[in-house]
Amino acid sequence: MLIVIVAWMYVALMMAIAEAFHPNGGLLGALITFVMYGLAPVALVTYLMRAPTRRKAIKAAEAAQAQQRAAAQDAPADTDAQAPAASAESAQTDASQHPPADPVAPVRKEA
Repeated sequence: MLIVIVAWMYVALMMAIAEAFHPNGGLLGALITFVMYGLAPVALVTYLMRAPTRRKAIKAAEAAQAQQRAAAQDAPADTDAQAPAASAESAQTDASQHPPADPVAPVRKEA
């Protein structure tokens, strides 16, 4: 694939040089020729040809992240070593498994 890109860029460069040195041509026309016949098509084709590779890389990265998350969830959490010494009240767990309520009660305006 790289040889096709290099060859196409060579052809576009030669077209731009021919445009620049033609009696009715100029540098602006040469620049436009090089961009429109060389850079733009090569960039587009390269982007489109690499799409499957990018898609596979994204899927592989997502799979690796999913494996890391699964490994982190499966690993037993060692909370006793990380937490400082707690009182007996806070060591008990809530059997309902609901999240704790807001510790600060909302304040209402008096009517």
